[in-house]
Amino acid sequence: MRALSRKTKLRTVRNSDDVKRTAVVAGGAGFLGSHLCRKLLDLDYRVVCVDSFLTGQQRNISPLLRNHNFTLINSDIVDALPVEVHVDQVFNLACAASPPKYQEHPIHTMQTCVTGTHNLLRLAETNDARFLQASTSEVYGDPHVHPQPETYRGNVNPFGPRACYDEGKRAAEALCYDFKESLGVNVKVARIFNTYGPRMLADDGRVVSNFIVQALKGEPITIFGSGQQTRSFCYVDDLVEGLIRLMNSDETVAEPVNLGNPTEFTIVELAELVLQQTGSKSKMVKRKLPVDDPKQRRPDISRAEELLNWQPRVSLAQGLQSTIDYFAKQLGQTEAKRLEIA
Repeated sequence: MRALSRKTKLRTVRNSDDVKRTAVVAGGAGFLGSHLCRKLLDLDYRVVCVDSFLTGQQRNISPLLRNHNFTLINSDIVDALPVEVHVDQVFNLACAASPPKYQEHPIHTMQTCVTGTHNLLRLAETNDARFLQASTSEVYGDPHVHPQPETYRGNVNPFGPRACYDEGKRAAEALCYDFKESLGVNVKVARIFNTYGPRMLADDGRVVSNFIVQALKGEPITIFGSGQQTRSFCYVDDLVEGLIRLMNSDETVAEPVNLGNPTEFTIVELAELVLQQTGSKSKMVKRKLPVDDPKQRRPDISRAEELLNWQPRVSLAQGLQSTIDYFAKQLGQTEAKRLEIA
């Protein structure tokens, strides 16, 4: 493994008998990106992880640092990329995904979505590489169509507190297709629905991590709004499999593809399941629903099923247990301590 500073340049030279593919994973030290890096290494890729560590964590990629096929570059994709590398695939996962994180630096969030995506698209163009944009179900806003197919154009507030992320991702999609139509870049766009699993940040503000951490600490479970709003939760391993299948799909697969679990739960149902699996006696408390928070969210994954032969396999109960075990370890809780809190 080689760890490179912001000003260091890397060149990977491919020999005639070298069949390894090289993938750049922007945001590779984040929750989703670190899982993707590990899976690509398992598939015998060379992986170049680019991360500014604004929300990414060193511990997420620490086990990868000993792998000679893994290179870490500490850099922000908003800046000119300090890398000269022969690359076959570019995965753009570089943007804070939790509302508290992306709303903390809204201008940088928008710059990451637009300027950062532009920089990575240029890298793909230069190398004649495939490019995958990690877009989001947030492009649908607070939807009037349920479940959401890729053909739905959304109901997004362009200047609310979530706009830096929602509209930033919409602009990034438009930029991807501009590069495709004008410059012939082979682009793939994944619209990712709620994803969870180990390596989420305890304070990242998303509902699964919020509920688990509150339950493990014996704190009140915070329900925003009535709790009857719905979400569909996809385990990270399933999502990573979908991303890799999309990246390697036929070149004719150019339209956006929803990736998520179509099984729908209310927020209260999620809280009850977390309480059941942690054994916590935490009480539910209700707070005002945040501005522009979607009331319903469930993907229509017909396109992914047809074009990628993909659908999620891990149930919410299974995935939650792995995620609970991860957070319990992060909080330093033994099973006895968890029972004591409960």
